[in-house]
Amino acid sequence: MDIHKSWEKALARTEIVRARIKNLMTFDDTTVPYIVLSASSVNMGDTVVRQGDVVVTKPAIILPPNIPQFLGFDLEESFENNFGEQMLTNFLMVRGVAMPSLKYSNQAYSVNVHEGGVESAVAYYKDYLQRREDVQTGLVVCPDDCWQFSLFLYLGMQAAKNTEIDIRHLLERYRKENPS
Repeated sequence: MDIHKSWEKALARTEIVRARIKNLMTFDDTTVPYIVLSASSVNMGDTVVRQGDVVVTKPAIILPPNIPQFLGFDLEESFENNFGEQMLTNFLMVRGVAMPSLKYSNQAYSVNVHEGGVESAVAYYKDYLQRREDVQTGLVVCPDDCWQFSLFLYLGMQAAKNTEIDIRHLLERYRKENPS
């Protein structure tokens, strides 16, 4: 699929059904588990279920001088023209999107099919997460052909939610290291 159309599609059709409650770590790596649900384009009426973790390395408000790294998102296989990590960084930067971290490493551990439509899968996984009292795993619904962008949008939302806490932690650390 064309990268521009995929981005627009993700913006228009990504739904964060259940966001992670726990904040990202200010000074350490954070593992962000996710479940991404998409209507199957192969088995009509079924849902593709992607489960995995994205390890966010040292999220911070102040961006490092290095370019962010996106690992494990299968970009080359999903988009035309050998679209890779460096092109993704440039693509997002041109659109004013800056991911506040050095590295996002996606570790997908399963891609399965839920027999039934997306609504059925959403109900099942919401109940599943609630029964497990899982407040860390995000639940995202999106089109199957742009799941990577939907996952980036979810991660960006989580980082933005952390801004106030990151500032507070940065000030606390500064005050401890530089007492008056």
